[in-house]
Parts: sequence; C-alpha cells; structure tokens
Amino acid sequence: MCRSIKVLRKPGAPATPEELHAAALQFVRKISGYRKPSKANTEVFEQAVSDIAEASRRLLQAVAKESPAEQSLLNSES
Repeated sequence: MCRSIKVLRKPGAPATPEELHAAALQFVRKISGYRKPSKANTEVFEQAVSDIAEASRRLLQAVAKESPAEQSLLNSES
C-alpha cells in the first residue's frame, strides 16, 4: 500500500497550503482505502483531510530547523 507515496514538498522549503492539502488527501486515501468517498462519507472524508492538513502545518512550524551541517549539505547540493 505504501509503494506509491510521493514526496510533496522540497526539503527546507516551506510547505504551501496546496502541498499540505495534497499530503493530507494522500494520507486519508491510504488510511481509508478509498480514492473517493461515497456521498454519505464525503463530509467526514473532507473534514479528515482538513484536520490532517492543519496538524501537518502545525508540525512543520514546530520542527526544529536543520543543523548548520545539514544546511551546509543542502546548500552544496544546489
């Protein structure tokens, strides 16, 4: 089930709202097993996507910045 997970943002770059939504949608699809919910489940499906996108935004804001060594490695690769 995890073979098609895609990287949705570049390391070191802030995630956009669109990237957060795409990642949350991918997660909800994986967890629920449904690519598209039934009409009866659309509201709860979309709420889960919204909740996960918000939790992801908070996580990325709280995560510590890269160490100077990691930042140097990132800069040397560009």
